[in-house]
Amino acid sequence: MKEDTGISRRGFLKAAAAFGAAMTIEPTLNKVQAAERIISGNHIVKNSDMKYRTLGSGSAPMEVSALGFGVMGMTYNRSQYPDKKMRHRVIAEAVDRGVNLFDTGIIYGPLTNEIFAGEALAPYKHKVNITTKFGHEVINGKATGRQNSRPEVVRQYCEDSLRRLGIDCIPMFYQHRFDPNTPIEDVAGCINDLIKEGKVQRWGLCEVSPETIRKAHAVCPVTAIQSEYHLMHRLVEENGVLQTCKELGIGFVPYSPINRGFLGGCLNEYTVFDTNNDNRHTLPRFRPEAMRANYRIVNVLQDFGRTRGMTSAQVALGWLLHKAPWIVPIPGTTKISHLEENLRTFDFALADTEWQELEQRVAAIPVVGDRYNAEQQKQVGH
Repeated sequence: MKEDTGISRRGFLKAAAAFGAAMTIEPTLNKVQAAERIISGNHIVKNSDMKYRTLGSGSAPMEVSALGFGVMGMTYNRSQYPDKKMRHRVIAEAVDRGVNLFDTGIIYGPLTNEIFAGEALAPYKHKVNITTKFGHEVINGKATGRQNSRPEVVRQYCEDSLRRLGIDCIPMFYQHRFDPNTPIEDVAGCINDLIKEGKVQRWGLCEVSPETIRKAHAVCPVTAIQSEYHLMHRLVEENGVLQTCKELGIGFVPYSPINRGFLGGCLNEYTVFDTNNDNRHTLPRFRPEAMRANYRIVNVLQDFGRTRGMTSAQVALGWLLHKAPWIVPIPGTTKISHLEENLRTFDFALADTEWQELEQRVAAIPVVGDRYNAEQQKQVGH
């Protein structure tokens, strides 16, 4: 057969077997849809230079590159960015290097980041996993500032995300923030239905408490929890979230693993953020006086990395990767040089005692400033 048909004799036999399996194991589902989901589900494309990890367990595992890619900053909340051609080039390079987990969300823009992700990843959509998020209410393309995870709204968001991303099934659909007006069991039930219908493969939760994780997981197995986690913010170690993930076999995806770029050493008290497209100027931890005080932590990472040939960003990522084999950070960037830097983290193997030394040195320096303002802080930890 011609290569562009996309299926070999072995692939045909595999497809036939999958079709038969769908007929047998999902009698209550639309059987053609079920078979198509098994046949056309994303295929892990492995690169010998990349390491791979599994998020989740049981009926909801997801094998992904050990470092994912946060797409948000390509268009939203990270000041100026390169033209679309360059941003597409960065995405293509990431895929070529073995990255197959790309993360976006409805609220980023709103909507425009999903559109960008759909366009940039269109040539690779059967080779990568695009995860997106619902929860923040968006009406007529505008964010309302409220949370809305009512089942009928989640369904509509799912349909809209599928269209913007140009895919038939969302590999993982996160609830971006907890909705106090909708029981998490109702949200989980809705996702369970969407999975049965072949529109969603797996789901996750962002910035929630252990209690919420347990309630959700009991209704529909959760594949991953996504929360902020890095050397300057280790709350998930203290509030039971990481322990709950370990106990239930749920993966963990740290967002902002380099603390919104700060731990990479490129930001300081003199950095000017674009107030039209960057939320960092609103965050207490990114006020000039806070950055001046907190730069002592960056200095520790730089000093630690200097004798090991590592940059401070690589130290920050390496520390997270060492924490547990089911943790998959999702750093974002608009620069090929930073992508290369992040991926080169895998070149280094440090002993437990070295990472403990780093933790002790960082812990000796108090972090100045909260990570969120009061309004944003109300939306996390429920």
